[in-house]
This record gives sequence, structure tokens and C-alpha cells, in this order.
Amino acid sequence: MAKPRPHAVVMAYPLQGHIIPAVHLALRLAARGVTVTFINTEAVHHQTIKAAGADCRDRYDPFSSARQSGLDIRYETVSDGLPLSFDRSLNHDQFMYSLLHVLSAHVEELLRRLGATTDPPITCLISDTFFVWPATIGEKLGLPYISFWTEPALIFTLYSHMDLLRKNGHFSCRENRKDAITYIPGVPSIEPKELMSYLQDTDVSSVVHQIISKAFDEAKRAKIILCNTVEELEPGTVAALKLEKPFYSIGPIFPTGFTRSTVATSLWAESDCINWLNTKEPRSVLYISFGSYAHVSKKDLCEIAQGIMNSKVNFIWVLRPDVVSSDELDPLPLGFVEETKGRGIVVQWCCQVEVLSHPAVGGFLTHCGWNSVLESVWCGVPMLCFPLLTDQFTNRKLVVRDWQIGLAIGELNEVAADDVAGLVKDLMQGKKGEQARYEIKNVRKILQDASEIKGSSQKNFDQFILDITK
Repeated sequence: MAKPRPHAVVMAYPLQGHIIPAVHLALRLAARGVTVTFINTEAVHHQTIKAAGADCRDRYDPFSSARQSGLDIRYETVSDGLPLSFDRSLNHDQFMYSLLHVLSAHVEELLRRLGATTDPPITCLISDTFFVWPATIGEKLGLPYISFWTEPALIFTLYSHMDLLRKNGHFSCRENRKDAITYIPGVPSIEPKELMSYLQDTDVSSVVHQIISKAFDEAKRAKIILCNTVEELEPGTVAALKLEKPFYSIGPIFPTGFTRSTVATSLWAESDCINWLNTKEPRSVLYISFGSYAHVSKKDLCEIAQGIMNSKVNFIWVLRPDVVSSDELDPLPLGFVEETKGRGIVVQWCCQVEVLSHPAVGGFLTHCGWNSVLESVWCGVPMLCFPLLTDQFTNRKLVVRDWQIGLAIGELNEVAADDVAGLVKDLMQGKKGEQARYEIKNVRKILQDASEIKGSSQKNFDQFILDITK
């Protein structure tokens, strides 16, 4: 009797930066013959429908075209415990408390139902590392938990060693130490200001700290860690993590062919910027985006806007509606749009891979989200780094200090328009930009080589498929 094919349940954390790689991991698994059931929260599902302009009355399934192409990929939704109308951006902590305390009961109920009815039977649970329940639920239901880490290996190991940081006085102290950290396995040295924002805090009682602590307790019980990085980019860190348990670097996780995704993953309606870009000279446009989640202060936003205005550089600026707050729908300085007419456009959202791939784009002013960093490297576009939250400060260290493929703008609440203007000109037209452009070619080759048939990421993915098939 033939052994049934493996059936993986994949659940994405309900933030866009996590949804995108989870969707493309699911597609990649299905393309290798794995049956996949993908789970979104109802809120993400609803927002995706709105952004795609689909009819809410239909049973909208983002994976329908993937199924038509022959992939066995199914789709389910689950409540996060809050009404659809609840503003999760404006009420961040309430949203996080719901993910901490309420979501797990809904997930367990869904998995029990699927376990009783689905064919082939579920064989593993692949879940975002930041969830606080996967190992516990997996053990209850007899499902091996595979932790999917969407950020660099460096950040995984720093969170995994919070006990060491605490013991040495670099974290969770009334006054955290300011000297370099040299005792984390696989990390020769890192400055405290390069840690993730949550590890720089002195008050560690927040809901996010509770989530991180519980999530990494669960991750210790995972059978395998999948990571959206490339082994050759972080060799020492990955080698140290491999000593603990199977740790597979399988990045970069992009849509097939690095084109617009066949699965709707955007939580905002996308503007088409390509016709406008077609009118601009090669490498003459600065692309600006602060990502899908973090907020920027009105003060910093206005200084950056003034700097962009003074630089006289062409630009596309993605300003999602809640980038300052859901209550502040037009945060740009008065007269900015009129002053920059012809050389710049401001849109609420766009298809980032299409914009970064365009020859007119010569630089990226970014919050340093990990998806954005990988996409920028893939396109050979050097970065101006302005981290806002969480992993973005540590990603900046990799971009600016380790790989030298970008420049740092400054710290939160310390940004000055004159500095921004100078750095923009440096990146787009100066020697520092040329040097970053030269270095990024080398990093890009590492990404591309890892993705080839005999590359490290492909070999790791092959091994993972063998593991779950066994």
C-alpha cells in the first residue's frame, strides 16, 4: 500500500511581512508534491479581499489559480478573537493580547476538525515562530511542530539567548549595559543599539515581550526550524544554531520568477507605478517605503519629507494610510505634493518587487524589514536605512556594517532634513552610493547562487522535503 503524501498545515502570522513568505513557502511545498492547508485569520482574509477588489459575497480563495495549475493547496480561515471591524493598527496592544490569549483556542478547534475530516491526514504543523501555541497544540494533536522563522538567523539566535543577555545585564535590567555583546554563540560581537528594539527596552512587561518569551519557549520544542535566510550570508550564526537542532536556511523566499505573486498577499490596494517609472532615466528614482506595520512619528516623517524635497531627486513614496496613525490620514507637510510635482509620486501601496526590479530605481529608503532587504539585494538596489521597530535595527547592522550595501540615516527622533538630503544625494549620485552598488553585486550573487539547483538553500529545502516525507 502506497504511503500517503505528506500534508502540512501552514499558518502565517497575521502581519503582511509574515504572510508574504508564508504564502510562497506554501506554494513551494505544494510544487514539491506536499498537500498544504494554508490558514489565514478572518481579518487578514477580509482585508486581502478588500485590497484585491474581489466580491466579498463570494467564497474568495487566494489559492484558486494555484489549484487550477495542479497544486494540492487548500485554504482555511480562523478568528483571531476580535471583530472584523476592529482597528488592529490603532489598537495594537489589544490586538496582541488577542493573539496571546484567544487565537490558540480557535486554531485548536480548526485543527481538530481538519484532523477528523481531511485526506490525506495532516502530518505536520508549520507555523510562524512568533505564535505562542504551536508546540503545545502540536503535542496535543500528535503533530510535529516546524517553526518558520521569517527574519535573519542572527535575530533568531539573539531571541533564543535572552537568558544570557539577562544574566549578563544587557537585557531586562533597570539600566541595560552599553558595552559590546560578545558571548552569544555564533555572534562575534554586536552593540546593544543594534539589538532588536524589544531587547533594548528596560520595561519588559509589555504584551509583545510576553509574546516573544512564550514563542521562544515553544520554539525550543520545535522539531525543525526553517529560516528565510541564506547560509553563506550568516555562516557562523547558522553553524551555531545547527548544533541545537535541524536549522534549514531556505531563503530567499520570493514569488516564482520574482514577479507579481499569483496569490493576493497585499492588505492594501496597489497602485501601478510602472508607466510613471518608464518616463524616468535609469537609476534616477529613489523608492521610499516604511513597510506594512511599523509607525513613524509625524516629526520624523516631516524631516524626511523636507530632505527629499531639498535633494531634488526623483522618488516614489509609499505612504500607507496609517503610517503615522489611523487618525492622521495626510501626514505630509503642507505643499509637499505641489512642490515635488513631476519628479515624485506618493501612493498608498504598490507591488514592491515590480518597482525595485525597474531599471529607473537607483536607491531604496527603507525601514529595513527583512523582506525589503532581501528584495532590494536581489534587485541590486542599495539602501538608506531608517529602522522603526523590532528586527529592523538588527537588519540595519547587517546592511550597513556587515555587508556595506547601504547607509544609515539616523536614529528615531533625531532625523534632520539637511542630513537626509545629503545622504539621498550620496546614495543616488555620490561615491558612497557607488561603493554600496559595488558591494551589493557580491551579496546578490550569494542569494542567487543559494537559489540554484545545487545551491545551499535548494539543498536544504530538498533535505526538509525528505524529512517530512519520512
